[in-house]
Amino acid sequence: MTTEPAPTLIRPAEASVAARRRLPPELSILGVMIGMMLLFEVLGWIFVGQSFIANPLRLKIMILQEAVIGIIAVGVTQTIIMGGIDLSSGSLVGMTAMIAASLAQSAGFTHAVYPGLTGLNPLFPVAAGLFCGLLAGLINGGLIALTKIPPFIATLGMMVSARGVADWYTDGQPIGNLEDSYAVIGSGWWPVVIFLAVAAIFHIALRYTRYGKFTYAIGANPLAARVSGINVERHIMVVYMLAGLLSGLAGIVQTARAISGQAGVGVGFELDAIAAAVIGGTSLSGGVGRLTGTVIGTVILGVLTSGFTFLNVDAHYQEIIKGAVIIAAVVTDQYRQRRRRSV
Repeated sequence: MTTEPAPTLIRPAEASVAARRRLPPELSILGVMIGMMLLFEVLGWIFVGQSFIANPLRLKIMILQEAVIGIIAVGVTQTIIMGGIDLSSGSLVGMTAMIAASLAQSAGFTHAVYPGLTGLNPLFPVAAGLFCGLLAGLINGGLIALTKIPPFIATLGMMVSARGVADWYTDGQPIGNLEDSYAVIGSGWWPVVIFLAVAAIFHIALRYTRYGKFTYAIGANPLAARVSGINVERHIMVVYMLAGLLSGLAGIVQTARAISGQAGVGVGFELDAIAAAVIGGTSLSGGVGRLTGTVIGTVILGVLTSGFTFLNVDAHYQEIIKGAVIIAAVVTDQYRQRRRRSV
């Protein structure tokens, strides 16, 4: 006579916890985004007498404005997952924008920065911008990995230096008369396409390659990562180089979209990129985060900015509310971390 094992009883509380764990964490962030859009829709009808959502032009402008921030945020998210930070991305946008624009001026323009280098194939200014971003990222990563100084200090120094280079390059003067073939990069929906393509590529890299496994491992426990055979210093340099490369790409897209190079472009972009990552669920403690969440976080920032503008909220109040949202996201992250450790 055989006896069947008694069925394992699952408590309702345990079942609910298991169900929550199976749900993608981005669903809650997506819910916040939808809720915000509905809130602005209701407020729009009450105070403005118009629809916030049913306005294709407003939504297009919102998405295009956040595409550049999103490109930066993809790189910044990876540095945060690895346990670092990148404060230099906005300044790198300004620096690479000036350098790329100076090599993208129209043929025959007599007041060009480099009169002998006008009318170049757009590949040259694009390559120059990407190389400058990559080099700046290499410097960031080298300082952090080899000298062991905190990422905050290393990238803060680069932020100040890169902004100085952007101002010095043409004494603060804008660079115009760019080639049409170069401006195509920022026309239409191309900035959004580039942003989504970059996000998709690095999402795959983080989830399905050794690059991603090493990034999460270093962010979770650098010592354990080193013991397991990961070359921590080299990987730190790679991640910061890629973050710099993406900042360079953002500078190129911004310049092509504006059809001019401005030394002051990118001011504050690094804070918006960090905010997008944190709102999207990336933990400032390292080791936790996904680029799908960062994409949603970027859209949330766009909804906030566009919604406040739609309701004619003063710009100063917009910054105050945005700061409160960032703080709320960090507090929520800390709560999640404590809850995860207690389980």
